[in-house]
Amino acid sequence: MAAPMPPLPPQFKSLQHHLRTAQEHDKRDPVVAYYCRLYVMQTGMKIDSKSPECRKYLSKLMDQLESLKKQLGDCDSITQEIVGSAHVENYALKMFLYADSEDRAGSFHKNMIKSFYTASLLLDTLSVFGELTEENVQHRKYARWKATYIHNCLKNGETPQSGPIEDEEYDESNEEDGASSQSYQGPGRSSSTYQPGNMPNANYSGIHIPPGAHAPANTPAEVPHNTGVEINTIAHPTPQNIPSVDPSLYSSKTQDDVRLTPEDIARAQKYCKYAGSALQYEDISTAVQNLQKALLLLTTGRE
Repeated sequence: MAAPMPPLPPQFKSLQHHLRTAQEHDKRDPVVAYYCRLYVMQTGMKIDSKSPECRKYLSKLMDQLESLKKQLGDCDSITQEIVGSAHVENYALKMFLYADSEDRAGSFHKNMIKSFYTASLLLDTLSVFGELTEENVQHRKYARWKATYIHNCLKNGETPQSGPIEDEEYDESNEEDGASSQSYQGPGRSSSTYQPGNMPNANYSGIHIPPGAHAPANTPAEVPHNTGVEINTIAHPTPQNIPSVDPSLYSSKTQDDVRLTPEDIARAQKYCKYAGSALQYEDISTAVQNLQKALLLLTTGRE
């Protein structure tokens, strides 16, 4: 049995929710749990790697990460950074979409608040793969602000306003004073049915969620058994409208005058990742759309 971790040093208080998210996902999604701990490790070293208590904690955490890595074996999400990044990003965005759809429906409850806040923590975690995209920075700010805003409204007996609030500054600086310090001690009871297949793909006042941004088939915030919350499952294949494919793409070759930039290549990779992720849900339409976008970009240099 692995040795228990020492208490989290006070210097790492800002990382306590990332660590709790890792613990909540140990069985639900070990890949997400691994990268949450890696984030705690990397960020903790930047905060304090010299004091005895922090060095001891980080050393134990490093041992735990090595053990987790061995347990996960040849998992592509661990051995290939681009796959791991897509896994965590898609999981976070799916959680964001769930919370946003509940918010826009005026369905305010603890499980939705937890999903908003956990999505923001997972977007933090993406920094282990490099600098966050501007889109994900905006997702994180909005999700964290929404979690705190709705929590405080419910706490004060007020009715929250659904969706983005015009001219509102989404401030991440006060998260310790709001929902994050009070609402995320464990799974919340949801008052709604979580239906993975019905997530909207929309533009949230400048916050763009890429189509096909699917996460693994997990509930966004763990729902206790026997709470009456239903998880929508697919018992039979659902007929889908498959988009027509541009015939010119069947025999496409990169045009001679096209010079693809590293950013173009990265976008094409992302479209392919979204396509593969969509197929996990048998979402053929989204997969086809994203693959066509990747082919168009690679052969013409434009989208």
